[in-house]
Amino acid sequence: MKKIVVGDDNRVGEFISKRLNRIWIPGEATTIGLEKDGKLVAGVMYSDCNGSNVCMHVAAEGKEWMTREYLWFCFYYPFEQLKVKRITGLVDDDNQAALEFDLHLGFKEEYRLKDAGKNGDLIILVMRKEDCRFLGIRHEKFTKDRRQIHQAA
Repeated sequence: MKKIVVGDDNRVGEFISKRLNRIWIPGEATTIGLEKDGKLVAGVMYSDCNGSNVCMHVAAEGKEWMTREYLWFCFYYPFEQLKVKRITGLVDDDNQAALEFDLHLGFKEEYRLKDAGKNGDLIILVMRKEDCRFLGIRHEKFTKDRRQIHQAA
């Protein structure tokens, strides 16, 4: 059974940071995790929010982790809770799997920073609220989860 995890930023942040080769600094970001049978299988980290924009970082294990509910939750938080206009993602141009995943979600390439990636360019991706198709998902079971994320944020 899959469960959305909020309010456990250190656990989810460490999961994400380990997979993205980052150092987790407690308090640096807000996270939303996804558990399957009690084990974290995915996490989204939000950092550097300035009121108009927030950076989103995603890490997951396996291929069967994504659910429509989790996607809704991951976009509800920045667009509806934080009220940002856009989400920014950074992807190395040699990370084809991550780039394809982000583009499939609806992110659009905004700019390339030449030679700023680990092995080439760093691609700046953006999703604007008006382009986010996941906010339209409505499920009654989110009522409780919505309250939880408001309290955790």
